[in-house]
Amino acid sequence: MGYLTTDKKKITTKTFAEMKAAGEKIAQMTAYDFTTAGILDAAGIDSILVGDSASNVMAGNEDTLPITVDQMIYHARAVARACKHALVVCDMPFGSYQASREEGIRNAIRIVKETGVDAVKMEGGQEIADTVRGIVQAGVPVVGHLGLTPQSIHVFGGYGLRAKEEAEAAKLLADAKALDEAGVFAITLEKVPASLAAEVTRCVRAVTIGIGAGNATDGQVLVYADALGMTKGFKPKFLRHFADVNRCMTEGVEEYVRTVKDSSFPGVEESY
Repeated sequence: MGYLTTDKKKITTKTFAEMKAAGEKIAQMTAYDFTTAGILDAAGIDSILVGDSASNVMAGNEDTLPITVDQMIYHARAVARACKHALVVCDMPFGSYQASREEGIRNAIRIVKETGVDAVKMEGGQEIADTVRGIVQAGVPVVGHLGLTPQSIHVFGGYGLRAKEEAEAAKLLADAKALDEAGVFAITLEKVPASLAAEVTRCVRAVTIGIGAGNATDGQVLVYADALGMTKGFKPKFLRHFADVNRCMTEGVEEYVRTVKDSSFPGVEESY
């Protein structure tokens, strides 16, 4: 029996802390539109991330870098409108907080003010800790993001496993502690060794949400289009398919085309 079976109220950052303390896992998925978010929310998802992965999933870009604050606000506003239960987090896109602390605070406030989301998410460690602290002090809850940080993909030179070596692992742990001290309520850990993710989870007060980080984190997140089998040709080790929406939609569209072509749709019962 979990939180969802005992309390149908809106999930908050306080709920996240309570779930971590109780040892109850947190289920998070991405969504970028009203209809999808409504389905996820009704299905009992704990949290929805309006990820800058919308750049890939919705716009067809090769990476997350092109998406803008205005575009993220458009997607986040639609998702927030659909959610009665899930805690909604919006990614701050590349360029929205890296230039200065003040710009980061302004953009975080704007995102929350114009969308109605519950929190923002930022990539980086000690180098953004002061900005995180300022955003939290301004009244905006923050989720950190460490490990594989897609906004820094050109620095990494690829999407491989991060923090395999001792020095990088030590830095990631130090970054997690810095974010924790700066006031984040959660930290996403992407594509890092399971043992390191477990250590981070033990060392910080914040909730940890893993993606390709093993099973010892406080929760998990996946891109809905990947988890539900909508995308083809993308199957990293950490991904499990929980449905085959691509097949279902393809068969439905094929049937629609067939019935239009043979004039069996619309029928008498579908006509006025």
